[in-house]
Amino acid sequence: MTHPTIELAKELISRPSVTPLDEGCQELMIERLVKLGFRIEKLHFEDTLNFWARRGDQAPVLGFAGHTDVVPSGDPAKWHTPPFEPTIIDDHLHGRGAADMKGSLAAMIVAVERFIAEHPNHQGSLAFLITSDEEGPFVNGTVRVIEHLEQRQEKMTWCVVGEPSSTNHVGDVVKNGRRGSLTGELVVKGVQGHVAYPHLADNPVHKAAPMLADLSSKHWDNGNDYFPPTSFQIANIKAGTGASNVVPGELDVMFNFRFSTESSSKGLVQRVESLIDSYGLDYDLKWTFNGEPFLTDTGKLLDAVRIAIKQVNGQEPELLTTGGTSDGRFIAPTGAQVIELGPCNATIHKVNECVKVNDLIQLTDMYQGIMAHLLTE
Repeated sequence: MTHPTIELAKELISRPSVTPLDEGCQELMIERLVKLGFRIEKLHFEDTLNFWARRGDQAPVLGFAGHTDVVPSGDPAKWHTPPFEPTIIDDHLHGRGAADMKGSLAAMIVAVERFIAEHPNHQGSLAFLITSDEEGPFVNGTVRVIEHLEQRQEKMTWCVVGEPSSTNHVGDVVKNGRRGSLTGELVVKGVQGHVAYPHLADNPVHKAAPMLADLSSKHWDNGNDYFPPTSFQIANIKAGTGASNVVPGELDVMFNFRFSTESSSKGLVQRVESLIDSYGLDYDLKWTFNGEPFLTDTGKLLDAVRIAIKQVNGQEPELLTTGGTSDGRFIAPTGAQVIELGPCNATIHKVNECVKVNDLIQLTDMYQGIMAHLLTE
């Protein structure tokens, strides 16, 4: 069986667009959007290709957001089939990016084609925000496009991000928010020396250990109905020269917060620095802010998503905010209602990444249903 979504997904997967490369994926999408009357704005920043496409001049604006880049495939010999040769095996489409997220991009394009064919004079506007920098450092992708749009006060009312949100079958889970992410890189300073002469050295590991125990046991917040309590995790710790007879001169610690809407990045920074200061340590601390938490708990978009999913598979989706971050964190602060709806995430970033063929077909119908509920009377 052939289906336009599957055929387009195959074309996209066959292009080895490892971050930040695009390898022609966006041109393939643009070519089809131009035929539908979309105005295309190519926004290339440094090594990253992005585009903003819009059909219509009026509000409300329903946008589809996604990325053409994929993570590296790893050793091709470990794959059942070559990672960039899309292959259907047992009703699953295999290939790097099948689930994350070229399958979603294909479903978006085909859904929009069908919707416009049925509703050429739809209300409001349709838009696409596509980047090749989601899997990488996320410096020159969606965040830069949003900055560009904000400068001229062009905003999305609603945004559907095609990240793989589902668990067992498409539409069983919708991500209606994400936790914030904040990373700290801490250097605790001491004095290097010989272990036999500790009075001539100053061991930063010994000095920092009580502080790290305090940090790791701290209760940050209680979470809420949509978010679990804020989590603090030490991701990496290192010190010393590798020799057993040398007191290290520095201790390097990397840690990360995944935080709920009950906390803020500013508040967490203040609490951590106050705690470290209370131990009288000599230290440097660098912060990397990866995004505040966002939540869409009510509104027309969420209503439309629920209706569209139920019409396709008869199921009420579960709303979750679990998992990592997504580019939705850059879009939500503009005031847009943001949700993530995509295929199952069981194989993303893995060897033999794949997605159910029928899930992509149903996802196309869901996207089309969302448009019908929001942009038609």
